[in-house]
Formats: sequence, C-alpha cells, structure tokens
Amino acid sequence: MINIVEPVFSQEEKEALVEIIESHQITRGKWTRRFNEEFARYLGVKYAFSVCSGTVALFIALKALGVDKGDKVLVPAMSFMATIDAVYLACGEPVVVDVDEYYTMDLNQVEDAVKRFSPKVVMPVHLYGGMADMEGIMQLSDRYGFYVVEDAAQSHGASLKGRKSGAWGHIGAFSFYASKNLPMGEGGALTTDDESMAQRIRKWIDFGDHPAFNVRITEFQAAIGSIQLKHLEDRNERRREIAARYNEAFGDIAIVPRKRESSEHAFHLYTLRHPKRDAILERLRERGIDARVYYPYLLQELRGAQHLPTPTAEKFRKEVFSIPVHPYLSEAQVDFIIKEVISASA
Repeated sequence: MINIVEPVFSQEEKEALVEIIESHQITRGKWTRRFNEEFARYLGVKYAFSVCSGTVALFIALKALGVDKGDKVLVPAMSFMATIDAVYLACGEPVVVDVDEYYTMDLNQVEDAVKRFSPKVVMPVHLYGGMADMEGIMQLSDRYGFYVVEDAAQSHGASLKGRKSGAWGHIGAFSFYASKNLPMGEGGALTTDDESMAQRIRKWIDFGDHPAFNVRITEFQAAIGSIQLKHLEDRNERRREIAARYNEAFGDIAIVPRKRESSEHAFHLYTLRHPKRDAILERLRERGIDARVYYPYLLQELRGAQHLPTPTAEKFRKEVFSIPVHPYLSEAQVDFIIKEVISASA
C-alpha cells in the first residue's frame, strides 16, 4: 500500500531522544524552549506556545479571547470535527458558513453571517494546506470588530502574500499530529504577534492566578518538532512538485486543487473532485493506493449546529477525495498513482 501519509524520522531525531533520556529532564527543558522560539521565528511572529494537541490550541485560543456561553463563533462547513468541537468545549455557539472554490470560508457569506449573528470570533480553516482569504477576513475584522483565530492545523508553511499561515489572525492554532507536515506524534501550538494576546494565552497554560491546564508537550515531542522544522520548507517544496505533476496529469479528468493568487499551498493533502468519486476510490484501494475522503461530513450535520445555506460544501462533500502527496513518494510511485487515477477515472 502506498500510504497517504508517512512521517519519516532520521538518526538526528534518534540521537536527540537518547540525549533527553540521559539528561533526565524529559519536560520543560531546552528543547521545548528551542521549539517555541524557532517556530515563532519561522512564522514571523513574536510568540509561540506549544501545547498537547491542535484541539487544545483551538480551545485555549477561544477562551483567551473571552468566548463563553452564548458567544457566536463562525466556522466553515468543511473541516475536521475538532474545529467545531473546540467551540462547544469553550461554551461558544458555532455558526457554520459555506466554503468557496478553495475549500475555505466563503468571504461573502462570512460578511452576511457577521451582520446577522455578531460573532465574537471568526475561525477560518486553511483546509488541505491552502490559505483562506485572510486579507479579506482581516478587513472584515477591522470593520466589524470580531476576533480571528486561524485553524492552521493543516497548513504548516503555507503563506499568502509572503505572510505565513498562523501569522495573520489575532491567534493561530496548529496541530503537530503524526500525519501533519510538521509531525511530533501529538502536539499543537498557539501563535500570536500581540503581547496582550500572549498574556491571555499564558493564563490558560501557566499555573498561577488563573485556573489553567497542564497541556505541555514533552521534551521528546519538542525535539522531534524542532528537527522536523529544519526540513519543512524542503519537504513542502517536494509536495508542491508532486502536486504540480498531478495537476498537469489530472486537469482534464477531474477538478484539481487551486491556490489563491500570491499564495503558497502546503499540500498537506492533495484533494481532487470527481462525480464518480466512490468508484475511483474503490479502484485505487484495490491497486494499493491509500486514497481517502477528507471529510465525509459537514460540520453542521455532524454536530447539529446552526448554519447558513451551504450548497457548495454539500456538492464538494460528495466529490472530494485525496491521494498520497507526502514528500517521501518516489518518482516511480508518483508515476503509478498518476496512471491508476487516470485509469480509474475513465
């Protein structure tokens, strides 16, 4: 089976883990400090706070911004369930909006929903590694006064107009789950360029005057993340090379992913659309290609949330499927995947 994700670790990670074991300091040490500093520097922000998962990062971001009972939070119809679950866990009330051709929040519907519901927070998701319209969303934030939390769990290294995902909103939230472009196994982070936001975040993760959680990562995770971060740009570039080959091969037989003008896609997932999706998936799996649907549900259906009309997401949900695009694919494997997708789509 050609796996859809395949994290790879080197001798450098192994040596770092042994060093940590021998140091007897397996938490709150130099590797955690190093990762937080390096990740903030990579994104071009002042602050990064590592936590135990992306879901926790979203939850703390919402609580740091004061979300509580009755506060509305806008989320897109297409995303992993953690996006909407974090809103419920923070005691907020999610309102689901439709997506655009890039699988991210429809900006026009965002403005309609803001006028109707006066949300405290808007939470764009950079789905599959492609950037949401952050320029437009931040302009609406300035106009209407809501906060923006970027769900950047799938977009490590993506950018818009030279600015990285997680550096646009008031707070960014990342996941470092094993399948991500930057894998630690488990883990997450909150990012911000604003000192007041950083202070709010610290209250939830540092024990002291405010009730907090023990959501730290271990030194083992931080070391893996720090080493993986050194290779992120090169590995993302390999993802883009593979995606370019796919786009050229599949452009006449399916709807291939697009990226916004002046943006860089991280291609966490390479996602096609085809009306014969289910038959194609069955054929690809028979041929040893780990193709999957991300995601078979819409968030309002999953949790019974309030929502605006979502015709685009409803159409896309029936047609999307993802094929392997991870940077460890060989050229022979890429050739094989291209041949089999073309054959299955005929």
